[in-house]
Amino acid sequence: MSEKVPTIDQLQELALPPAVSYMPQTWGWWLLVALALLAGLLWAARVYWQWQRNRYRREALAQLAQLRTALGDPAQQLGALRQLPELLKRVALSMPGAPAVGHLGGADWQAFLERTSRAPLPRDFAPQLADLAYAPELRLQAIANEQGQQLLTLCTRWVETHHVAA
Repeated sequence: MSEKVPTIDQLQELALPPAVSYMPQTWGWWLLVALALLAGLLWAARVYWQWQRNRYRREALAQLAQLRTALGDPAQQLGALRQLPELLKRVALSMPGAPAVGHLGGADWQAFLERTSRAPLPRDFAPQLADLAYAPELRLQAIANEQGQQLLTLCTRWVETHHVAA
C-alpha cells in the first residue's frame, strides 16, 4: 500500500459561486419599493403640513414664554398682563379654518374657549381676560403675582392643547 499523501503544493483553490445581486430580480419587488417610497413621501408631506399648520401655536408659546419672564419684573408686569387677552384672541383668529371669533366677547368668548379646550377652564376665565384688557391700571396692579402666573399658565395650557377642527 503505497499511497501518495498529497502535499500542500498540490492543493487547488475552489471556484467561488457567482456573486448574487442585491437588486430585485422581479417587477413585484420594484413595485413594493416604489410603494414604500411613495408611502414615506406622503408621511413626510403630512408631517410637514401639520408642522406648518401649527406654526401659529409655536409662535404664541414663544411669546407666552417671554410674557412669563416679564411677569417676574414689576416694571413689565402690567404690560405683560395686558397682552394676554390680545394674544389669546390672535391665536383664536389664527387657527386653521379661521373661526369667526373676532366679535366674540363675554359668555360667547367663554363658550368658545371651553369648546376648543381639551382641559377644563374656570367658569370666570373670559371675564378675567376682559379685566386684564379693560380694567384700570390700579386694579391690575392689585393682582397678585401668583394670580397673574396662574392666568398665564391657563393661557399657555389652552394654546398648547386647544382643539382645531380639521
